[in-house]
Amino acid sequence: MTMGSGASASVVVPRNFRLLEELERGEKGIGDGTVSYGMDDGDDIFMRSWTGTIIGPLNCVHEGRIYQLKLVCDKDYPDKPPAVRFHSRINLTCVNQDTGMVEPNKLPMLSSWHRDYTMEHILTHLKKEMAAPHNRKLPQPPEGTFFELIESMHE
Repeated sequence: MTMGSGASASVVVPRNFRLLEELERGEKGIGDGTVSYGMDDGDDIFMRSWTGTIIGPLNCVHEGRIYQLKLVCDKDYPDKPPAVRFHSRINLTCVNQDTGMVEPNKLPMLSSWHRDYTMEHILTHLKKEMAAPHNRKLPQPPEGTFFELIESMHE
């Protein structure tokens, strides 16, 4: 195949290049600044462990609250979604209330994951979920409370 052949070939970006792109984007800041993410450990050459932050959307019970999350990208990312867990306590229909894990079967974006999705997409989608009619008025745990740490996000 030559460059000018007109045939469309899909280029699969290797995992680490993809994560480097996401890191760069996360460090620059996203949109209006109410969603951010970055690596937990700059020395982790496999780029597995990430931290995300969401500032709750306006006009709902989450307004002004700051939520911390952990995302773990295993070796299959971005072909498979990262494990996503809230560290800050939150009451959302897609979050396990014992562990803080976002349950993929309850969040359509994770259950129908596409390789093109990013951690930014997940965080912005969760922010939209907070403002959704079924979540926007749910009673919330006291601000500043956290789910207990668990050793591994993958079983």
